[in-house]
Order: sequence, then structure tokens, then C-alpha cells
Amino acid sequence: MSGHSKWSTIKHKKGAIDAARGKVFQKLAKEIYVAASNGDPDPVNNATLRMVIEKARSQNMPKDNIQKAIDKAKGAGSTEHYEALRYEGYGPNGIAFMVDCLTDNKNRTASDVRTAFTKRGGNLGTDGSVSYMFKRKGVIVIPNSYNEDEMMMIALDNGAIDFKVNEDSYEIITEPEVFINVKESLANAGVTEFLVSEVTYISDNLVEVTDDIREKVEKLIEVLEDIDDVQEIYHNMA
Repeated sequence: MSGHSKWSTIKHKKGAIDAARGKVFQKLAKEIYVAASNGDPDPVNNATLRMVIEKARSQNMPKDNIQKAIDKAKGAGSTEHYEALRYEGYGPNGIAFMVDCLTDNKNRTASDVRTAFTKRGGNLGTDGSVSYMFKRKGVIVIPNSYNEDEMMMIALDNGAIDFKVNEDSYEIITEPEVFINVKESLANAGVTEFLVSEVTYISDNLVEVTDDIREKVEKLIEVLEDIDDVQEIYHNMA
């Protein structure tokens, strides 16, 4: 299936991320720390930690940084404790948002997220108000420099549920439980560059918007991304 998706411009987004790489790594380190603290610090025995590490690698987070976050979780007597929170709401033009946070201060986070929505033309909703629109899926995006037929065959043979051809990339969708298997199969076939590699939430129905609405939604995303406690932002804008 050919077309455009929000993943097809990920290269350009990654360029913007590079300018704030330190902040991105800081958020990933927090997520790795929490995953390792709440389970076995060995990723072989901790599926959640393994998924977070895959995401960190796709952002080119150095191995030393990843290991430091794991080692920190192993250390006894750490005073850092984070609570996972999810906020649901609507952005400009009724675009649905889910915002996942890790925080050590619920009041601060709630205030920061609410202010971001209010100032950028959105509003927070109640729990469950938009989450029903999203499904948890694995997403792998690779450059389209690889042979299309070969990549499609490998992905589908190893459990992928969709393979899309975008303008400059291939987008592969999987169920969470086969995500690692599909990625490893692609890597074994010679894929060395993964533009996106993570288990995330995808909306059942993406909403097409005008350029001016897109700009407003992207401004809200930028403001949310600048909040230290915000880990992930999901939306249904096409």
C-alpha cells in the first residue's frame, strides 16, 4: 500500500531532535531506569526494558548511556521514584491526544500539561475519553533504499500485519509480541538503518487537516515535548 503517513517525514523530525539530543537522552534514560527498577534489570528477562532499549537505540542513544541508566536502577537505596501518568485530551480542530508522563511530582506535571493544552487551543479530557481510539502496535520504519519485495516478504513472513510504502521509506506495523522478531529478521537480512523502531500507540482513524491546523497541532506537540516529565505524545493527526 502506497501513501503518506506521519512516519514518512521522520528523517526531518530527527534532524530537529538532534538539536535537543541531550534532552531526548535524558527522557530515555528515565524510561530505562523505571523499566529496570520495576522488573529484572537484565533485558533478556524484562520485555518492557527490552522495548525501551530498542527505542533508545533507534534514537542513536550511546550504549554507555543505556548501561548507566540500567546500572543506576541496580544500585541499592536510590531515592528516585517516578509515577507513570497518562493525560488525554483534544488539540486544535479536535485532534485526539494521549500524553504519557513519568513524574516525581504529580501536581507540577498536571499543571504543566494543562497549561500547554490551554495555551495552544486544546483542552484536557477525562480518563478514557480518547484512549479507545488508539491501539498498541510495533512500528518499524526503514529507508526505501532496500529492495521493496524482499523487505515486504521478510516482514510479513515474520508476523508483520502491514507493510506500507511511503515517499522515502517503508513502514512496517506489527503486534507488540512479534516486534522484536520482525526487527531482528530485517537486521539479519542486512538492514542497518532503522528510522523508527518502537512499540507505540496508533490511532484507528487518522484525521486529515489543513496546513494551518497542522501548524497549530505541531506547536502544541513542541510545547508538550519541552516538558521534562512528558515521555511520549500520541495523536491522530494524519
